[in-house]
This record gives sequence, structure tokens and C-alpha cells, in this order.
Amino acid sequence: MIPVTLMIIFLLLYLNFRSITETMIVMLSLPFALVGGLWLLYLLGYNLSIASAVGFIALAGVAAEFGVVMLLYLDNAISKRKEERRFNSERDLIAAIEEGAVLRVRPKAMTVAVIVAGLLPIMFGGGTGSEVMRRIAAPMVGGMITAPLLSMIVLPVAYLLLHRRGMKVGG
Repeated sequence: MIPVTLMIIFLLLYLNFRSITETMIVMLSLPFALVGGLWLLYLLGYNLSIASAVGFIALAGVAAEFGVVMLLYLDNAISKRKEERRFNSERDLIAAIEEGAVLRVRPKAMTVAVIVAGLLPIMFGGGTGSEVMRRIAAPMVGGMITAPLLSMIVLPVAYLLLHRRGMKVGG
């Protein structure tokens, strides 16, 4: 189901952006989130299961959302600079990307804090069904550690590399 979910996410992103390039930039954030989930499963000694697959599917959705919002902030920062006629060089492109990425730090930190705070009671709780619920929550918690950090670095760099070549100076 995880590959099917990733294909559906790819299709929805493509339908939204109408661009393979921007879709691939967002999809680039998914492996980093999934790696964090795998690390935490390994550290907790959990095996891959249907329950952990459900956690990975939820994590993929959140990671894609992180990527979409980051891309929108980067696009908005560039559009703002173009409107203000402050987009004339590669340096301006870099400044716009830095500005757009910095605007995402606080909202992303708040989103991660809320998700982790909501999942920690599940991770450490007891009672009926807690074993299954822990395996659903573990990939999400692990991914919430890696996805935001790496998407704050990898997505802006990928955006810069892909837009540097096609940059139209002054326009």
C-alpha cells in the first residue's frame, strides 16, 4: 500500500502544480521523513507491519504537506521580489529562497510540536490496543524529527538548483 500511496500523492501533486519539476521537488522530502520513521522503528525494536505501514502512510501525507507549503512560500517570496523589481540576479534568487524558507520555520516547528505532543501519549500509553497504536505512532514521531529539518535544507537547495538554470533575469 505504501507505493500505491506514494503514487497517489505524486498524482495529486502533479494535478495541483501542473509541473513535474515542482512535483519532484515536493516528493524529494518524502524519503527523509520515511527514513526517520524507519530509524525509530529500528530503535524501538518494532518490525514492519500493517500498523507501521499505516503510520508511514500518514507520515507521507504530512511530509508532502510540508513540501507543498514550503514550495508555496518560496514561490511567493520570488513573486514578491519580482513585483518589487528586486529580482535581477542569481543573488536575488538566493535571497528570495532564504526569505521564503525562513518564513516557514515557526509554522513548521509549531506543526511538528503539536503532532509529536499528540503522539507521545500513544507511544507511552498502555491499555487495550496500545501495542498496535504504538506501531502506528512510531513512524510518525520518527518522521517528525527528520522531515522538517531536512526539508528546510533539501527543498530550498533543490529549488535553487532547478530554478537557477531557468531564471529569467529582471522578469
